[in-house]
Amino acid sequence: MTQATAKAKEKTRDGGLYILHRLAILLACAAVFYPGFNPGRITVEIGRYTSLLTACLSFDSLVGNLSRVLSKGIVTYGTFYLLRGASIAIVVGIALSAVGGCMSVGNNRMRRRGLLFPIAGSVLMGAGLAGIRMAYGQIVAADSNRVRPNVSGGFPLFIVLTAAILLTSILLLLRQRASGEALEDKMWMKEEYHLFLMFLPFIALAFVFSYLPLWGWRYAFFDYKAGGTLGAENFVGFKWFTYLFQNAATRRDLIRVLRNTLAMSSLGILTSWLPMFFAILLTQVPSKRFRRIVQTFTTVPNFLGWVIVYAVALAIFSTDGFINSFLKNFMGVQANTNYLMSSSHMWIKMLLWGLWKGLGWSAIIYISSISGIDPVLYEAATMDGAGRFRQIWHVTIPQLMPTFFVLLLMSIANILSNGLDQYLVFSNAINQSSIEVLDLYVYNLGIGSGQIPMSTVIGMAKSIISVFLLFGANQASKVLRGESII
Repeated sequence: MTQATAKAKEKTRDGGLYILHRLAILLACAAVFYPGFNPGRITVEIGRYTSLLTACLSFDSLVGNLSRVLSKGIVTYGTFYLLRGASIAIVVGIALSAVGGCMSVGNNRMRRRGLLFPIAGSVLMGAGLAGIRMAYGQIVAADSNRVRPNVSGGFPLFIVLTAAILLTSILLLLRQRASGEALEDKMWMKEEYHLFLMFLPFIALAFVFSYLPLWGWRYAFFDYKAGGTLGAENFVGFKWFTYLFQNAATRRDLIRVLRNTLAMSSLGILTSWLPMFFAILLTQVPSKRFRRIVQTFTTVPNFLGWVIVYAVALAIFSTDGFINSFLKNFMGVQANTNYLMSSSHMWIKMLLWGLWKGLGWSAIIYISSISGIDPVLYEAATMDGAGRFRQIWHVTIPQLMPTFFVLLLMSIANILSNGLDQYLVFSNAINQSSIEVLDLYVYNLGIGSGQIPMSTVIGMAKSIISVFLLFGANQASKVLRGESII
């Protein structure tokens, strides 16, 4: 066997170890968010939906159901302080291991330095598991009739993951030092890995908040009540799917809600050119100071929550608001109209509030696109005798069209998703029939009425239809414009 062949086999073995090493770290990171793998659920009284991360962030999630036994001294707060500290140690250890896993895609110096992080992290994880075991022992020693001990299935899983991370880290570090490979002067990694790691947090957030909740779709196939469990005894198959169309009252509600949803979304699509128009006007202002002031004041409303926006609306349009006060004090008119309670022109009102809140923010992407236009194009247009408006029409707008169409396709795909907050805060008993959109209807159905299976079915249908709309709009763009975003 030649020396080159031996080195190749050694690198292959190291590559397999690195795969196992990264896989163990990845599984540990995922287990932090999944309540079923929480090793800290040492008693049944700790909610079964409490994940390891929740145990770190919220002490109430650990002791919320144990106030009586804690007040009687059956168990002490020290047990749960120990449990929370152990949970924090495990999460910090996993975070250190994740840093080392990211560094493992760098050069030799970075990989060697990066292997120290998972070693330290696995030691922290082991200490955290030991702390959980001590807290569990204190629970077992207490009155089992009042505090029921529980052995979480996540505890052995975390023991295996901790051992795998520690062993693979030590083996890789020893093999790297034994190989005698020279270390570079500085740590670096390939650009593609660098960019991927920068994008990785956003992938994780998208997975946690967009894909992981899809596991909740299973509620659509059960006759589920809040607080109950899912099992063969309440499995109903496609009962709620057929009920959605067989029940006359539900059909009427869906038609009304879809009418409101499509109307408001269509108004939003029809006015989707306004941010581009506003951005063009703003960039034509010669005074930079005035431009910054206008951009600041039009962007700030985006950072106000809809509750605050409704408070502003209440101060202006309520019975004792600014308009009625102005009419009484300055015009001599006895006005006491509550404009927020009216259901007339509700679609237009919601559109205007949405524009006021989001126009400046939506214009930012167009302002960035305008700043990226090649100045040579404007110079060529000037040489051809084009004035300011001709330059806007023949240079600026055509350069902004790709951005506009991408955002337009996304708006079409989300035509059934108007959001919830705006319509929830503005809704009342009088205007509910004209303001209730699909998202608000699902919220009222699931949270307000407790019909969780029915609301899940509607949410599933909305998501599936949105996917088809996205691909349909993308195909239409490909046919009409020769360009697509997918």
